[in-house]
Amino acid sequence: MQHYNMNLNLKVWRQRNNKVKGHFETFHVKGISSEMSFLEMFDVLNEQLVAEGKDPIAFDHDCREGICGMCSMYINGRAHGPWHETTTCQLHMREYRDGDTIVVEPWRADSFPVIRDLVVDRSAFDRIIAAGGYISVNTGNAVDANSLPIEKQKADEAFAAATCIGCGACVAACPNTSAMLFVSAKVSHLALLPQGDPERKVRAVNMVQQMDTEGFGSCTNIGACEAECPKGISLENIARLNREYVSAVFSGSKQG
Repeated sequence: MQHYNMNLNLKVWRQRNNKVKGHFETFHVKGISSEMSFLEMFDVLNEQLVAEGKDPIAFDHDCREGICGMCSMYINGRAHGPWHETTTCQLHMREYRDGDTIVVEPWRADSFPVIRDLVVDRSAFDRIIAAGGYISVNTGNAVDANSLPIEKQKADEAFAAATCIGCGACVAACPNTSAMLFVSAKVSHLALLPQGDPERKVRAVNMVQQMDTEGFGSCTNIGACEAECPKGISLENIARLNREYVSAVFSGSKQG
């Protein structure tokens, strides 16, 4: 693919914290390479702002390899931008052309309050995980993999659910700001494996209750979450979570 440079107009959300009202600011960046990642383009913009004596734009990032889920940006109306099953850090500037205007916002959800600019507080996800997204049994030393036979279909489904990186794109894309896709992925990958079976009922109840406590909206099966998930987490996990939760409630499981 031919390499080219471009000049861009960036309309970026600026907000000092969640106590003050935010606003859009427009910036012009020049000489952006088509081979840069979206975050590298932001690095160039921030270097320009620092050189001008201005505050750089705060944005979250870590691995820049599509693994950590921190690079949460709403780009031209889509979580993580236009590429299917791609995180912001893996989006490249060859998607854009010279003179394009790109609008960049943080996740929009009451449960993800803005820390600064494009950075939001996603600790609500951490508290949901702490409510039950783990196995507390002391299993001792690692055993041979073949000593716990698991059906291939269940193993594949568990691994697919476990690819969730907790970025919050599902919440950002959902008109109801529901976290059901995230919670269902975390419940599913443990419920499908024998190691997670002893606590599956308590886990489902606790994690759903914590999700509600955090103020996430309800799921109405719109499907935007699956469409925008950078890891392609399936809506089938939400159906599984509903079954797990109903089964746990009717069996009388309570918080541990």
